[in-house]
Amino acid sequence: MTDYAAIVDRSLVAWNETDPEARAKAVAASWTETARFADPLADVTGHDQISAFIGQVHQRFPGMPLTRGEILDGHHDTLRFTWTIGPEGGEPVVRGYDVLVLDGDRIVLQLGFFD
Repeated sequence: MTDYAAIVDRSLVAWNETDPEARAKAVAASWTETARFADPLADVTGHDQISAFIGQVHQRFPGMPLTRGEILDGHHDTLRFTWTIGPEGGEPVVRGYDVLVLDGDRIVLQLGFFD
């Protein structure tokens, strides 16, 4: 059985990494080379674009980590989970959920939605 929480948590290392070099390594560990990320604000493909977009999120929400909520469900190579962005110990400023399509334990497609 696929450990969906472990896959999401590994991707959150990239989402919460502020150092560009370390973030690039974390992106490479979680997404396939041709992976796509799309949400209402972005539609990017590949490690470099995904890492750059994550950097933009850090600029927009400095010092606010992305935190995993609940793994809502999953089947086959697809899962969905909730998340928040906000100050540690404070109220989230953004809430949403993402759908991941996987190739093994790496992300091929990540679709983000805001609540």
